[in-house]
Amino acid sequence: MAEYKGIKGFKVQTVSTDPAAIATGVWASGGDLNTAKNTKGTTAGTQNASSVFGGQTAPGFTTTHEQYNGTAWTETTDINTSRYSNGGAGTQTSALMPMGVNPGTTRVNNTESWNGSSWTEVADVNSPRRNGGGVGASNTNALMFGGAEADAPPVTQSAKTESWNGTSWTELNDLNTARSTSGSAGVTNTAALFFGPPAVNESWNGTSWTEVAELNTDRQYAGGSGTSTAALAIGGDIDPGITGVTEEWNGTSWTEVADLATARRQNTGSGTTLSSLAAGGYTTTYVATTEEFTVPSVFQQLNLGQVFYNSTSNAFKVTGQSVTAGTWASGGTLNAGHGYGTGFGTQNAAVSAFGGYPTDTNNTELYNGTSWTEVNEGATARRNLGSFGIQTSGLAFGGASPSLPSGSTLTEIWNGTSWTEVNDLPSAAYNNRGVGTSSSAGLSIGGVDAATPGKSKKANEWNGTSWTAITDMTTIRESGGTSNAGSVTAALAFGGESPVSTVNNEEWNGSTWTELANLNTARSDAGYNGTSTSALCWGGTTPSYPPFQSSITEYWNGTSWTEVNDLASGVSNGIAPAGGSVAGLSSGGLSNPTTQNTGTEEWTAGTLNSTLTAS
Repeated sequence: MAEYKGIKGFKVQTVSTDPAAIATGVWASGGDLNTAKNTKGTTAGTQNASSVFGGQTAPGFTTTHEQYNGTAWTETTDINTSRYSNGGAGTQTSALMPMGVNPGTTRVNNTESWNGSSWTEVADVNSPRRNGGGVGASNTNALMFGGAEADAPPVTQSAKTESWNGTSWTELNDLNTARSTSGSAGVTNTAALFFGPPAVNESWNGTSWTEVAELNTDRQYAGGSGTSTAALAIGGDIDPGITGVTEEWNGTSWTEVADLATARRQNTGSGTTLSSLAAGGYTTTYVATTEEFTVPSVFQQLNLGQVFYNSTSNAFKVTGQSVTAGTWASGGTLNAGHGYGTGFGTQNAAVSAFGGYPTDTNNTELYNGTSWTEVNEGATARRNLGSFGIQTSGLAFGGASPSLPSGSTLTEIWNGTSWTEVNDLPSAAYNNRGVGTSSSAGLSIGGVDAATPGKSKKANEWNGTSWTAITDMTTIRESGGTSNAGSVTAALAFGGESPVSTVNNEEWNGSTWTELANLNTARSDAGYNGTSTSALCWGGTTPSYPPFQSSITEYWNGTSWTEVNDLASGVSNGIAPAGGSVAGLSSGGLSNPTTQNTGTEEWTAGTLNSTLTAS
């Protein structure tokens, strides 16, 4: 029999009903700051009792100090020294403000302490710097780390860590990677999280830093809230472009949750993963907007993998999800048809673009989880092209049109607002497919390639600037599927025409392709999403047509494919891939051989709360 011993301090929450598996929070508008400003690193408190001090305005720096009561911001006693890019720690009544840069662009090491009514200068930080991380419980308990000690040339990044005890600063063990402009989370000087950039995240245990799992979307100037084991990374700069992507840290890995309504960088972050605040920041100008992140109470503050006690059934359980029990449900209707189109993003923040039948289009539409909105068009109308990315940072490449019957080399980058032509593919292609989570890195695979010529097994890697050929796939593949949210070192390619519809499935590890377990149903022109260890394939055209539009859905668990619940309506040919195997989106394509599909279906995995038994 299992015995639970030596777990002092470990808490198991008691609930009367089983919770849903994922705490899916949402952002909603809050009260605006009185002064629009870049507020990075200048926050303390909780969602309903937060403080923002200092910052950069247009023009100049500010000494303003504002406090939030859950509804509105009120200006209160100013800080003594005007600056921004400083650290911040503590609460609304007991806060600390160290480091930063002053109006003369000089790094400062002075520290100010807030006692609830006034600011007092206290002992200096040992090393002056800007854009470091800061966490802490009060004006007597704080930790500062990283930052830039000099800007030009070259930038001197810091790995230094210093702890504050209310009287003086003490240098502790350094970060493993020196850096600045990263986000941070934590509420004491003995536990902290420092995330992005570069694509390295570190966790502090009171003594030393340990590298932990990377963000799904690497970024700088992100807001951070929460603790070292339960945090949010909010917004930031993904170069190029500014993002509203929010990711949740559970102590082991990052999961994308609801996006900010206003993408921004250098914004505040305060509160917890259940109740957080983002205020101010920069878009193309300084903003005063505030957004509040809230998780419905029905979720009982439980996340995937968390143990809880159900008092009604008198049982210990663990939260989980059964993707095989997932279902499709109707979503918002596209404003225009995107047959043979493409897309990218998440279930609640997606892009559907290009395509069109019988006339090609460059129309672009954005989805917010409820409805589609037409936005700026692409530069060149075409269909049957590849793509990857998120709603604020994507890439579309290749494709064909009446004027480009042999395919196109065109590549266009999406920054969340508009499309811009960038460096071309090495050779013209169409019916190629993509893998990647931002416009800074991804893959283009297969399709019909003019240099082959014909159906191709070629693969190319995008590094944010240009394309480079990599190792060919083992299987020729046109109109196949991919793990669209995979990476340049972990990707799947499945299905497609080779030259007839295939069940072949293979994995890319950054250097070689390896054949894995096959799909159950051969198909081409299907919908696809997910990662190399958890993916969906749905719809498409199977060898047993008619019907030409299938509704069959299969789930990949990292080892094998399993048929799960079907789409409500068959669809194929240019389904815009978005989301992942737990929360996916199907839009566009054709609903029959000559009709463009304007409907949207949303895939949501089922909840599976398992009872723990002794053995």
